[in-house]
Amino acid sequence: FGAEIDACRDRVAYVPQVESVDWDFPVTVQDVVLMGTFGRLGLFRRPGRREREICRQCLEQVQLLPFAHRQIANLSGGQQQRVFLARALAQQAGIYLMDEPFAGVDAATESAIIELLRTLRDEGRTILVIHHDLQSAAEYFDDILLLNRRVVAFGPTSEVFTTENLRTTYGGRLTVMPDFSSHEP
Repeated sequence: FGAEIDACRDRVAYVPQVESVDWDFPVTVQDVVLMGTFGRLGLFRRPGRREREICRQCLEQVQLLPFAHRQIANLSGGQQQRVFLARALAQQAGIYLMDEPFAGVDAATESAIIELLRTLRDEGRTILVIHHDLQSAAEYFDDILLLNRRVVAFGPTSEVFTTENLRTTYGGRLTVMPDFSSHEP
């Protein structure tokens, strides 16, 4: 946003990998989603009516409103991932950073997450997703950044997602499936 991160930190939301969370910490789904509003509240303000409404809307978006008062450790992996998405949505950010949001989720949850990401994109939000599933990458994302200690390629999926770029990214250790060849320009 043309400023130092400290000046715009509240405009960036993060969705962690589910594995990096302390599941013994006793919080409910609603507690976690409300955490997304803390950046705007400041240190000493507690969430009020407005923040609880934002929380409700975000839980509706990820189809978890009935689970609002359940302890987060008592959810399935896909439900837990959707809770972290709802927390990020509660931040009402301009940029969303997502670390493997599809890891450990079922096909229905993955589909719901993709629809949510497309909605955010259509609203003008920027979404950066770490994703290692090559079979779905070309279908899911408009642009791709391939990294191997340096930028191998970046740009529109149709231009970047090529057999040559994938082999360079994976150091020649990639067996290219026939589906990938159809994405070459």
